[in-house]
Amino acid sequence: MARVAVDAPPFYCPIESAIHPEAEETERRALAWIDRSGLCRTETERARCAGTRSAHFYARFAPHADPDRLWVAACWVYWGFAFDDARCDEGPLAADPAAFATMAFSVQRALEVPGRLHCADPYAAAVHEIGELFRAAAGPVQNRRFQHAHRAWLTGVQWQIGNRATSRMPGLDDYLSMRLHAAGGGPTYAMLEIANGFDVPDREMDSPAVRALTEMAMMVASLDNDHHSHIRETSRRQTEQNIVNVLRTHHRYSPRRAVDEAVALRDAVLDRFLSLRDRVIPRASSPLRHYLTDLGHGIRGNIEWGLRVPRYLSPDGVAPAQAARIPAQTANGRLTDTPRTSRLDPRRLPSIAWWWNDLAL
Repeated sequence: MARVAVDAPPFYCPIESAIHPEAEETERRALAWIDRSGLCRTETERARCAGTRSAHFYARFAPHADPDRLWVAACWVYWGFAFDDARCDEGPLAADPAAFATMAFSVQRALEVPGRLHCADPYAAAVHEIGELFRAAAGPVQNRRFQHAHRAWLTGVQWQIGNRATSRMPGLDDYLSMRLHAAGGGPTYAMLEIANGFDVPDREMDSPAVRALTEMAMMVASLDNDHHSHIRETSRRQTEQNIVNVLRTHHRYSPRRAVDEAVALRDAVLDRFLSLRDRVIPRASSPLRHYLTDLGHGIRGNIEWGLRVPRYLSPDGVAPAQAARIPAQTANGRLTDTPRTSRLDPRRLPSIAWWWNDLAL
């Protein structure tokens, strides 16, 4: 399918902006770790890694985190973007699901194994070190939740690579199921407990309402990233698996209508997230209230970061640093408090319809 550039409408997001006051120091510490890790073999790779502005990304997700935990979470975000570029979207494994699976699950195992571990793969070695830092900073429940989410992310990526290898464009419901995990939102949000230093009780975290709220936050951010990444993916001739192209292929929409319907579907999910969160918070424990608030910070922060970061503003991801520093008023001009109305009823999509059930803690 030929790609047609259509500007996305403003992002609906009536959630206040927030960023950690030590974002710059977090960036310094995390980039120092990247330099020690050996992940970046060239100056270009290092510039691309720094161009993700991962520390500022996560400083918006967890604006009140412990600084000594926040920088470790930022290290994983830098690692995740580098891994995504080298092993998921590009390179010899990007269209080989069997080879990707072998590599990915060795990386997953490196994350999970405690203590000394020799890893020939630099990505496995780096994520093992991050796992050790997480084990030193947080308890077993927090680490187990993160590892589970990390495994789900890699499984989602394998599904995406399988589609690419067979030139398959998934239908809308399959795409949303895949994107929910492949975008990396699971481990990103699972780090909130580690960065903030709290445990949400199992009875709350595993409740249908909190599971739905977590998934909805992941979905909104992943669909926003579909729009953020359009220029970059077009220039690199990467996978056409994108919410807009799914709607164009299976619903025969024009480019403009596909964008409008994709945005409206995303807005319907965010509206449901906000209404359900308002119902849950009054009955929530203090750790859960903090977690649910930061789910919202992540949605808003992901938008603001995506409107400023070289990863999305420049095809090569290594534009001059000033390109990542768009004035706040410019970025905020791309936001609105008014959702769009979709002709696609999300309650007709089996994989996400349950979010609209009568959910409670």
